[in-house]
Amino acid sequence: MSGKLFNVGKIINTHGIRGELKVVPQTDFPDIRFRKGSRLVLTDAEMTTRVPVIVESGRPQKNVYLVKFSGLDDINQVEKYKGWMLKVTEEDLVELEEGEYYYHQIIGCTVQTEEGEVLGTIGEILSPGANDVWVVNRPQGKPVLVPVIDDVLINVDVAGKRVTIRVMEGMMD
Repeated sequence: MSGKLFNVGKIINTHGIRGELKVVPQTDFPDIRFRKGSRLVLTDAEMTTRVPVIVESGRPQKNVYLVKFSGLDDINQVEKYKGWMLKVTEEDLVELEEGEYYYHQIIGCTVQTEEGEVLGTIGEILSPGANDVWVVNRPQGKPVLVPVIDDVLINVDVAGKRVTIRVMEGMMD
């Protein structure tokens, strides 16, 4: 199994004795990722072990999902996976609508103003509330926080790894 893997959840505990696991979702699509038939990959913290699995059942419970995998039918088979990550292959990523992007597509993009001044590269994405905020690391000075709103984003070129923004008053302070 080769290729890039992307986090969709973290296993935090077992649930019951029939092989269910408690998973903290790390995806915008938990209903797709943890539904019957979904293909996922279990990985240990060091990413040295990869175990492909197929979801037999999944359901939300409070702030976690209870997930059971085909062929793993009791607690003794799944207990070793506590603390492991659930990942998805690049081929299994959900197709996004226009104007929506995966974090891995945005992080590392060069950000420039509409006048052509290069500000730096996106190093992190924050989700504080109504909209995401892209953290642009600059060669000198403190990072610039770019709100992901229509008034600021002019163009996002994922293939070219370049984002063009309109600088709002106070953004560079």
